[in-house]
Amino acid sequence: MSFILEYFKHPLRIGAVAPSGKRLSQKMMEPVDFSSASVIVEYGPGTGSFTKELVKRRNDGTVLLLIEQNERFCKELEQMYGNIKDVHIINGYAQDVGLYLKEYGFDKADFIVSGLPFTTLPRDISDKILTATGTALGDTGKFITFQYSLVKRSFFEKYFCIIDRLKENRNLPPAYVFVMQKG
Repeated sequence: MSFILEYFKHPLRIGAVAPSGKRLSQKMMEPVDFSSASVIVEYGPGTGSFTKELVKRRNDGTVLLLIEQNERFCKELEQMYGNIKDVHIINGYAQDVGLYLKEYGFDKADFIVSGLPFTTLPRDISDKILTATGTALGDTGKFITFQYSLVKRSFFEKYFCIIDRLKENRNLPPAYVFVMQKG
């Protein structure tokens, strides 16, 4: 219910009327190599659809940085995950990912998983986020995000090489998962 309320308050920042489904959450995890990941960042965890899978699948010692700008969602995430070792909930902005990595003692992230609605975000904000993401991942990290259409494909290609595209038809609506890396 809180997700719907926040959507109506901030439709351009939330981007969907309901959290991502379980099948999309599982599809988003397929490209993540949990056996080698030291640091995983999640942009826009909302009410924790992807977070639940990240926490469940990560290795002991893998650090999760959850960056959420919505205060209400941050409080919910704190209640669910705030007491779990190496899970850090940050009330902040994705474009500041580099600052948060440094704050927790890291130069780079191995994976960044995103639930941000790039289709509705202002272009200048999307530019800042994708530029910061490229820096935070370096040459070897992977950026994984989903979209409900292929409209932003060429926009993503200005920043990254799309190394894989998965589709989850059993989500409502169906969704595309983009797996990207710096070229």
